[in-house]
Amino acid sequence: MKKYFKIIIAALVALIFIGTFVFLWVKSQPKPTEYEEFTPTYKDLKKTTIVTGKIEPRNEVNVKPQISGIITELYKHAGDMVEAGEIIAKVKVIPDMGQLSSAESRLRLAQVNVKQAKVDYSREKILFDKGLVSADEYDKVHQTYKQALEEVRASEDNLEVVRDGVSKSNANSSSTLIRSTISGLILDVPVKLGNTVILSNTFNDGTTIATVANMKDLIFRGNIDETEVGKLVTGMPMKITIGALQDTKLEASLEYVSPKAVESNGTNQFEVKAAIHGLNGVTIRSGYSANAEIVLSQANHVLTVPESAIEFQGNQTYVYVVKGSGDKKTYERRKVVTGLSDGLNIEIKSGLTLKDKVRGPKKVTDDGSQDEE
Repeated sequence: MKKYFKIIIAALVALIFIGTFVFLWVKSQPKPTEYEEFTPTYKDLKKTTIVTGKIEPRNEVNVKPQISGIITELYKHAGDMVEAGEIIAKVKVIPDMGQLSSAESRLRLAQVNVKQAKVDYSREKILFDKGLVSADEYDKVHQTYKQALEEVRASEDNLEVVRDGVSKSNANSSSTLIRSTISGLILDVPVKLGNTVILSNTFNDGTTIATVANMKDLIFRGNIDETEVGKLVTGMPMKITIGALQDTKLEASLEYVSPKAVESNGTNQFEVKAAIHGLNGVTIRSGYSANAEIVLSQANHVLTVPESAIEFQGNQTYVYVVKGSGDKKTYERRKVVTGLSDGLNIEIKSGLTLKDKVRGPKKVTDDGSQDEE
């Protein structure tokens, strides 16, 4: 029994050894190379580019005061609609002491002059009634008196404007009432009650009381690389996708391409603007980040193959056409003329037909590696 047991053990060891040898030999044999194969098909090709930017109102206005002072009333807030001429805020004037002193002095002088003119007029009228002076002399004295009265009224108005920012004669157009210059939506009111504001002049831009914009007339503003700007034409259609509204796509048309580049991150960028059409009740907020898709070139119903099947050699392009089948399969290198590419598929202008089949890249094995020849 022991003898038979030893023979069985030896046979098993030999069998394992031979099996291992055969397995390793089979694994070491080169596998036939397999390739993807594609049949040309007709497709519509588009070469597009994506421009990043944001949505802005075409007309955005900063409303600023015509006088310096302190905000005493705010009648409108961010998000409110406003009509042109509608009051947004009220300002209490802080008078300039030099101007105030000059206005008061002017009024005092005008009052002195009108008193003297009144006395002269009264004397002249008595003499005129007695026929002792001519009508011409009387008219001159009367005119001087009326001018003195008008100067008093003008001085009083000037003092009220300097001191209060408004006079009785121009109360309806008071500069203390800050009015919107356009109709639209108030985007921002950066001031609060009690804030000091200054008017715009040569030395400063003035304080912004409110920012108003027409949100029914929006534009897309972005930048495009110099390698693609030469393909843009005014009027080209664009599709706008807003990051905050992924399900909303807006139509737009290109209306401006900057003639001058701006350097950004080491590359030259050109500013573009596009008019947005058909909001259809969609609520758009100023400053939304957005992407604009522009079709740079297009070819409809053309013969195509995957670009991975094309061999590029200098200015020439080639494909490998499948001949035969099974173990007798061969590949014939053929020159083709290509056209538009969208990055995945490429147009074949000549050299292939629908009956042909072309070789693609090598198939990938289960372990992720490509078959070796």
